Amino acid sequence: MAQATREYGEWPLKRLMTEVVGSGHKSADDMSRTQAREAFQRILGGEPDHTTLGAFWLANRWKRNTPEELGAYVDVMSEESVETATPDADPVDCGANYDGKGRSAILGVGAGVVAAAAGTPVVVHSGDRVPTQKQDAYKHVLDELGVRTEIEPSESADMVDEVGFGFYYQPAFNPGIDALFDRRDQMGVRTFVNTVETLANPADASVHLGSFYHLAFAKKMVRTLKESETTSVERALFFQGMEGYDDVRPGETIVAEWPVTGDESDDEDIADFEIRTGEYGMDIESEDLQVEDVAGESAAITEAVLAGEREDGFADAVALNAALRIYAREDADSIQDGLEQARGAIADGSAADTLDDLRAF
Repeated sequence: MAQATREYGEWPLKRLMTEVVGSGHKSADDMSRTQAREAFQRILGGEPDHTTLGAFWLANRWKRNTPEELGAYVDVMSEESVETATPDADPVDCGANYDGKGRSAILGVGAGVVAAAAGTPVVVHSGDRVPTQKQDAYKHVLDELGVRTEIEPSESADMVDEVGFGFYYQPAFNPGIDALFDRRDQMGVRTFVNTVETLANPADASVHLGSFYHLAFAKKMVRTLKESETTSVERALFFQGMEGYDDVRPGETIVAEWPVTGDESDDEDIADFEIRTGEYGMDIESEDLQVEDVAGESAAITEAVLAGEREDGFADAVALNAALRIYAREDADSIQDGLEQARGAIADGSAADTLDDLRAF
């Protein structure tokens, strides 16, 4: 223990539990940046006892992490685990929940390919059956489409530059987080690792697109990006996603955008506004996007939409999600402008061609 203290500092997880975070969700204190950094350094180093680690994760879940703590976790992850591979293009970084979806189609592959065909490069990243849900994610849809996914970060960067759409595989670019798989699996609930891994940003992009259940969480994510000392993200767009994923929820949906100056934003330069997806051609209910075989059916839907063979609610949803990616990177002045670009990329065949290029990579 003495050597661990000399290596890491004065705050082993057991002491943090006893003196700071472990007294309960109402009486627990928040950690300083220094304490949070040391905690995650120890976790990534495999130093804590397994019981202490589980207790620490659960205590953080009860008390809820502050943006300063989350920003410190992001910084440690970036410094000690993430291998970035920066493409020449500056893509939109899409960080969906890694533990996936279980009821509705994953539309982000189709939306990303459409956006790429329209001139907006896109990066997605995921692991393979990540706890706690261990459901279908980006990797599994791409696997069903015949796209190589278990590739090194340098290949992922080349994929972005050659195709316009790139996939980064968590075990390859974020091995420290991947090494926590078994411990996370034994928890049975999500931990702060589920939050920070979505901000890994392996392509070193300046734009991030994410999702949230509640607006307050979107604002916390923006504050986390602002608190991080390592992130390259300068702009972010968050919207209410289906199953917490980065597929926009049908109906009346809140979007949070940062930074926005002027009367439309709050004192942190965060603007939030509501869109009605029906006004953008996505006039369906969430139930209309449900599937039984998430990976297989999502791949089949993606292929058909990009080939122009479907003009139903799935096609409308793919186009609108592509529009949000185009707008996030400011390649369109409005979501409506982005939607026109997306529909044009499908209609002229360039989206289908981009999928062919992705498969051939």
